Amino acid sequence: MGYLDTLSDMQKEYLSILTKEIPSFLIDYLETRPMQRIDTVGCSCGTDYVKIFKKSFYYTNLFHSLAVALIIWNYTHDKAETLAGLFHDIATPAFKHCIDFMNGDYEKQESTEELTSKMIAESEEIMNLLERDGVKLEEVVDFHSYPIADNETPKICADRLEYTFTHGYCSEPVWDLVTIRKMYTAIVVLKNEDGIDELGFKTISSAERFIEGASNLWKTWFDANDRLTMQCFADIIRKLNEHGEISVEDLYKLSEAEIIKKIENSKIDGLAETFEKFRNQEQAYESDEEVKGKYCRVVGAKRRYINPLVIDENGSVKRGKDVSEFIKNRIEDYLAFDTKKYLYFDFDFN
Repeated sequence: MGYLDTLSDMQKEYLSILTKEIPSFLIDYLETRPMQRIDTVGCSCGTDYVKIFKKSFYYTNLFHSLAVALIIWNYTHDKAETLAGLFHDIATPAFKHCIDFMNGDYEKQESTEELTSKMIAESEEIMNLLERDGVKLEEVVDFHSYPIADNETPKICADRLEYTFTHGYCSEPVWDLVTIRKMYTAIVVLKNEDGIDELGFKTISSAERFIEGASNLWKTWFDANDRLTMQCFADIIRKLNEHGEISVEDLYKLSEAEIIKKIENSKIDGLAETFEKFRNQEQAYESDEEVKGKYCRVVGAKRRYINPLVIDENGSVKRGKDVSEFIKNRIEDYLAFDTKKYLYFDFDFN
C-alpha cells in the first residue's frame, strides 16, 4: 500500500481540489525514506499532543508538502519548481517550529532549513529519481527562489496558501471543502508591484471570502496558547538534550511518537510528571509581570497573515487592503492584536 492509499477520503478530496490529477512523476518521491520520515512530523508544531487544541486529523509535513507541490504544479506545470515544493520541509525536525524556538529563531522560523540540500543529496533514492526526471539537485534545493512556491509575508504563495487552507478545516473550523474549492478556483497568477509572479484573486469578493476565514486563524497562530505550547516543547526537548537522553540527530531520525515516549519515560527528575501536567493544560495565561512558581516565559513569535493581490473593478491589480475596507480592517485588527509580556501555564518547570 502506497502513501496515497493511507489518506482519508477528506484528504483525498482536498488534494483533488488543488489539481485535477496528481502528476505520476511525484508519486515515487512520496515513498522515499526521507519523505516518509516527515510523515511522522506534524505540521502543528506539537499542538497535536496537548489538550488545548482539537484536531480532526494528524496534519503531517508529508501531506502539507504534497499539497504545496500540487498547488505549484497546478499553476506552473514546472517539474523542478514542483519538486522544490515537495522537498521544502524535508529537513524539518520532529515538532517542526518548536525546534526553531529552541534555537531562538522565533521570528523567521528557518533555523533548520540549511539541511535541505544535504538530505536530498545523501538520498540515493531521491537522486536516482531526479536523474530519471532530468532535474538537477540545484534546481530543487532553494524553495525560496520560486515566487509561486514561496515569498515574504504578507503575500500569497503555495506554502502559505496551503497551510491556511488545511488549518482552516483541520484545526479551526472556518470553512469546508466546498468553500475551499470556490476560493481556489478564484485564484490566478498575477504580476505584483515588483513585476514578479504571485498568486492572487480574480475578484475583490473572492479575496474577502478568503480573508474572512483566514483572519480567524491568524490570531490562533500568535496567541498565548500556541506560542507557549511551542516554547514548552522546546524547553522539554532542550532538557532531554542537555541530559543526554536525546540528541539533535534523534530529532531527524525518531518519530514524534517515539520522542513522546522518551519524555514519558525520562529519568530526569520530575520531567515526566511535568509533561503530563503540560499536556493536560486547558489554556495558557497572560500577565504584565512575571509569575513566580509557574511555567512563565516571554515568548516572541512570527506574525502570519496575508494581504492578497486582487483584480479590482477596473481590471487593475492591487493589494486587497488598498481596495477593500473589509480586508483592511481585518489586517489592521490582527496587527494590533498582542498578548501581555508574560505567558504562563499553571505548573512549575525550571
